Formats: sequence, structure tokens, C-alpha cells
Amino acid sequence: MKNWKLLLPVIMSGSLIACTSTPTTEPAEPEVPKVEEPIKVEPEVKPEVETKPEIEPEKKPAPKPEKETKPKPVKVQKTPDGMLILGSEEWVYVPAINQTYKARIDTGATTSSISATNIVPFERDGKDWVQFNVDIDGKASKEFKLPVERWAKVRQSSSEEVDKRPVVVTYIQVGDLKEQTEFTLAERGHMKFPLLLGRSFFRDVAVVDVSKKYVQDKPSKAK
Repeated sequence: MKNWKLLLPVIMSGSLIACTSTPTTEPAEPEVPKVEEPIKVEPEVKPEVETKPEIEPEKKPAPKPEKETKPKPVKVQKTPDGMLILGSEEWVYVPAINQTYKARIDTGATTSSISATNIVPFERDGKDWVQFNVDIDGKASKEFKLPVERWAKVRQSSSEEVDKRPVVVTYIQVGDLKEQTEFTLAERGHMKFPLLLGRSFFRDVAVVDVSKKYVQDKPSKAK
């Protein structure tokens, strides 16, 4: 019995040594297979190209529809047989005076007349001449001198007195017609027109339409 008690510590110590000498192995963890991560491929980034905005072509306004223009009435200045058509009033150019006047066409007067002022008869080379001014809207023009073609006796309607008036001959132009005609010089300052054209001028060369005025174009002054 004593021997068992002596052996018991030895056995116990041996078992302890065995326990310490025997390595403890823990159970190995199962090897987890490595999963390779997929390689991310970055998309190719193209460099940004600056794009200019498209410029729309300038829109031209639509053409406006052409307005219908009425044809201008044709100005009839002559008769089919070539005679001049005169209205009750016309422009008259007097080359000797180099002036253009408004004239009244008087179908009741035989001779044409000019509104003259400061009428002074005189002689030159044994012939009768006359010096005068033309009345233009109450103002006297420059002085003119022309030979006297004849003397006309004019009886005043308000009296029995007879006036002796000089008659001169000069060229005048109406439209494209240039004719020589007689003019009686008379003070016509109270009259609206400085010139009056009578039948001696337009007989056989013109017809008068009193319903019209200034049928003929205004003649130009001589340069």
C-alpha cells in the first residue's frame, strides 16, 4: 500500500510530462481557394473635341410681291394729223427775252399781246423801234428793244378814244413748236397772265381744248 502511494506521484508526473510533450494540434482550417478579382478595363476615354455650333444660314426675307403699277396715262399732245393740242393755259418761252411765261390761250383775240410797261417808241436807222419792260407779277423785267412791225389802233370799250399800240414780231415756243408771231404791247398789269396768245398764232398749227391746261411740256430756257 505504501508502494502504491509512492508510485502514484511518479505516474502523475509522467502523465503530466506526456501531456506536455505531446503537441497539441488544432484542426486545420479548410483552405479557401483564392478567387482572382476580375481586372477592370477602363474604357478608352477619347479626348473631347471642341465642336462649333452649327451656324444656320441667314434667312433672307421672302421677296415682297411686286405691286401692280398702273400704267401712266399717255399724254396726248398732238392730233393724228400732227397739229399741236393746246389747253386754256400753256407755258410759253420767248427766246428774244429768254423768259418762260404762263400764257392764256384766247380764242376770242385776233392778235397775241404782251403785258409791257415803260413803253417808249424811238427811231433807229429811219425805222420805228420800241423799248419796253415786261410786267412779271407786278415787277418789271430788264429792258428790251425791238423793231415795230406795225401800229395797231385799238378802241377802248369804255370810251371813244383810239389807242395806238406798237406791234412787234418775235419767236415763241410752245411745246416743241417754235413759231414767229405778232404781239401787241399793252399794259396788262391788272391781268393774271403776262402773255395772251390769239388766233394769229395757233391758226393752222394747233387746236385748243379749253377743258385742259398745260397740255404741252414746259420749254427750257436757252443756255
